[in-house]
Amino acid sequence: MKTTTAATGATAAGGDGLHRELGMWGAASIVVGTVIGSGIFLVPKTMVLRTGSPEMVFFVWIFGGLLSLAGALTYAELAGMYDKSGGEYVYLREAYGPVFGFLYGWTQMWVAKAGSIATLATAFFYYLANFQPNLQTVFTHLPIPLGKDWGPLEVSYGQLLAMAVTMGLGVVNYFGVKVGGGVQVAVTVLKVALIGVIIVVGLGSPQGSVSNLGTSIPVAGGVAAFFAALVAALWAYDGWNNVTMVAGEIQEPQRNLPRALIFGTLGVVVIYLLTNLAYFYVLPAADVAASDRVAATMMDRILGAPGAAAVSVAAMISIFAALNGSILSGSRVPFAMACDGLFFRKVATVHPKYHTPSVSILLLSTWSALLVLSGRYEQLFTYVIFASWILYAMATASVIVLRRKRPDLPRPYRTIGYPVVPVLFVLVAGALILSTLADSPRESVMGLGLIFAGLPFYFYWKKRGIRA
Repeated sequence: MKTTTAATGATAAGGDGLHRELGMWGAASIVVGTVIGSGIFLVPKTMVLRTGSPEMVFFVWIFGGLLSLAGALTYAELAGMYDKSGGEYVYLREAYGPVFGFLYGWTQMWVAKAGSIATLATAFFYYLANFQPNLQTVFTHLPIPLGKDWGPLEVSYGQLLAMAVTMGLGVVNYFGVKVGGGVQVAVTVLKVALIGVIIVVGLGSPQGSVSNLGTSIPVAGGVAAFFAALVAALWAYDGWNNVTMVAGEIQEPQRNLPRALIFGTLGVVVIYLLTNLAYFYVLPAADVAASDRVAATMMDRILGAPGAAAVSVAAMISIFAALNGSILSGSRVPFAMACDGLFFRKVATVHPKYHTPSVSILLLSTWSALLVLSGRYEQLFTYVIFASWILYAMATASVIVLRRKRPDLPRPYRTIGYPVVPVLFVLVAGALILSTLADSPRESVMGLGLIFAGLPFYFYWKKRGIRA
């Protein structure tokens, strides 16, 4: 489907009406800015409680980083082949057929991406509540059975703020990918700088000791514990793939997309390892295991209350960047579905002046804001982790499928270490899927149910498209 812009009358480079206005820095900032959210400030506790020692925590971070890099190396080839908006939606559609692409897009729109945005927005107000405790005050009760024990729904001032931030960033991205990309670059640079300060303060502190790196706590350990720690690490690494969703708006995508994916992911791995080195240099394993906010605990030990407050500011900026990047990238998936006739037609609208998928941006940000209000986003997000990893594994495996199915397609970049690299990712993803199914069978089955609930809508839109 080709769309022409009303403003110029010319077909945009991507063939879908969107303009290529994101450069290399904008693309890389989506990778780094979307990946580094609140995870690096929270998950070390979970990881050390599962593994028992800093050495094992570093091993899990490295393993998860290499796994993410394997995915990035694989996606780099796919992104070079298909430089259109939609990311995994496009790869699954081309490799396995439109139904698999649709199920991915359906899940992203209504649960996975929207739930992630709602989670980030809520985390933003939680950190801000350190300075404004009244944000946690209940503003009103709504006569909707979505509250605790299915009672009336409580609405706090903080939830209203989180909704406003979500909708506000939706409006920012409405006014052009260049505007949204500019915000992304600025806050990502600021975020990395602040995390760099935390690393320098930690590693340079006279209160730190190399001996802390050799401390440990008693844990059960084992394979199940390793995978539980890996899930926490992969949650912190999640988002490296988001830049492929805006492939249709990146300048020189065959060159800039692979670079952004690979170097952005490598940069995140380095930042995470250095940050954890600072944590464990200052704090022994037992203190990390006892801290819900390890970065704040470390900075409080070194600088007192001002240090902990500085971490809250850094976390808010980090979350803000991830939130903006998620809205910017995630809105392109329902847009791509609509362009194929597999979603509401209006969602395929390209703004005649700003050249953005304006309706899709507003739809995603509005729905995400409503999930913040409902308070059920974490539950929904938990449900689809199992099924989402099935789709991620299939998307990565599509590089193998497409080499056989479409050997004629130009491949400006070819996956380093093929086929070992994509196969490694798929095998570990398979182990995670089985581990999640064993640990949370009820949630996993319900997640599959949420995803397959999209099938009647797929057949409806497909039938309507044939008639049209």
